[in-house]
Amino acid sequence: MSKILNITNGDCAVDIMKQAGISGDFLPWRDVLHDGPVISNFPLEALSELRAKFISNRGWGEFDIIKKDFVDRNNKLKSYQDYDKVILWFEHDLYDQLQIIQILGWFYHNGSDGDVLSMICTENYLGMISPDEVKNLMQYELPVTREQLALASKVWQAFGSPDAEDWVSLLDDDTTALPFLAAAILRQLEEYPDCTTGLSRTAFHALKIFSQGGNRCGKVFASYIETEERRFLGDSSFWIILEEMAQAKPPLISPKDGSVWKCSIKSTDEFIITKTGEDVLEGRASLLDYYDINRWIGGTNLNKDYLWCWDSVNKRLLMKQ
Repeated sequence: MSKILNITNGDCAVDIMKQAGISGDFLPWRDVLHDGPVISNFPLEALSELRAKFISNRGWGEFDIIKKDFVDRNNKLKSYQDYDKVILWFEHDLYDQLQIIQILGWFYHNGSDGDVLSMICTENYLGMISPDEVKNLMQYELPVTREQLALASKVWQAFGSPDAEDWVSLLDDDTTALPFLAAAILRQLEEYPDCTTGLSRTAFHALKIFSQGGNRCGKVFASYIETEERRFLGDSSFWIILEEMAQAKPPLISPKDGSVWKCSIKSTDEFIITKTGEDVLEGRASLLDYYDINRWIGGTNLNKDYLWCWDSVNKRLLMKQ
């Protein structure tokens, strides 16, 4: 009987795969790569340390525990030669596509020619389907090709580059070897500040929902999710985006009860859009006029001295002067 390592996007997927009777060992790839710094020329260990610091600084866990999780994950990945086959189980959305290029990029530089690798990647959300549906996905298992490994490595290097133009240039490349990748590249670009409003696509839709009478943050998040063709964002990352709008001076959203907002946002909190928020939403002002951005998108650190904005009409990045 073959010894199999199943690598997938998180614990929910692992739970359902086990219920489905999928054989082998399981490795959940727990990292929100679309959020925070990713330096692609770092060795896996150094990048994991960076990611652990970022995640703990977000308040999403204790550093030592998160770091140990990464060490255990990396050691399991490096043991791939103990297995007859490694199957990657992933989805079509941005969250998963970034994980795919990291893993395949690692194998391109550290593994064999991919002879032990296969992949199942569909438009099904693994954590939201039944065990029977998961089992049915096995018909879509395909060997990973050398072309896919090389493409993943190239895209991973671009994602973790300090130069934002390396990422946007991928829109002109042939990425069909990984069929869901082009849409993921574009979706990540849409998280750059818009050249007019200064809002990312996520922030724009959130602010629009507030303008339509949405108040409770948990419901705003649920409504925002419906705007995504391929859902990828968790609520913890969403609260950070709302906090940026609440921290602006003057704020774009403020507590419904008229109090001064000072702490982190929770799903039960209620906010309303402000006059400044309405001006930004309508393009009469920009969030960047009221908020000193300091955000990482992959390897690119957006700040007041190095600020790119997204021109959604012409699908290009422009340096903000």
